[in-house]
This record gives sequence, C-alpha cells and structure tokens, in this order.
Amino acid sequence: MNVGYAFVVADILHVGILRYLEISKSLCDFLIVGVLTEEAASSYKRKPVIPFDERVDMIRALRCVDMAVRQNSRDPADTIKELVENGWDINFLTHGDDWPEIPGSDYMKSIGGRVIRTPYYQVQSTTKIIETIIDRGVGK
Repeated sequence: MNVGYAFVVADILHVGILRYLEISKSLCDFLIVGVLTEEAASSYKRKPVIPFDERVDMIRALRCVDMAVRQNSRDPADTIKELVENGWDINFLTHGDDWPEIPGSDYMKSIGGRVIRTPYYQVQSTTKIIETIIDRGVGK
C-alpha cells in the first residue's frame, strides 16, 4: 500500500487546504495528515484561533483523509518516525511549493521516502481570510 503524509495547521478550513489534501490523496492509497498543535503552529506563525481538537475533527471529516494525527512540531520528522516505528511504511511527504525548504525532508530521504511539492493555492489562505475579516470590520 502506498502511504502518504501531509501536514496542516487547518486553523480556518478553506479551499486551499482542501485542494492540497486532495492532491496529496490522489498520489497514494492511504493519506495520513498531521495536524499541528497550537505550540507547533505558534513556533513559526500566529497561534491558531480554532482549538486543536476541533481542527483535528474537521480534518478527519474530509473524504480525502484516511487518518489524522497530532503533530507536535513544525517538522513532521518525529511524527513520521513514530508512525514508522508503529509499522507504517510512509512512502512520501507532501507540502505546498511555497516553502523553499520542506521540514521532514531529510528524515524522509533517510527512510527511502520522497518529498513531493504540490502547487500552492494562492487564491485563498488563512491569512487572507483573516485580513479580509479585519478589513471589512466584521464584528464591530
């Protein structure tokens, strides 16, 4: 079985996240998605608005996701390593092509896996959604 791993914060679920995960799923038989904890997300961007447990529930509900797991760091290497130690054969890691360096790349290569860059959906992002809400003065 071809197993893929993708990771997200998924603070505000939008079409960009959905397309990334659908592309990731199209490349494998079984897709595992790491959902970053508040601490992991805060290590490189703002703290998520939506609580972790709710973000995991939303990701699990997507048809393209076979399994969602906690990811405690921006770098998915420890999470993937734990999955491998528990018998999972992770064949590849996906990430949007907007990051010059993909965390977890070295570990994936060390276990004979690949890193696949997917097209970043530039039309929508969580940051753009938040900026639109602020610009429109929603809630004032």
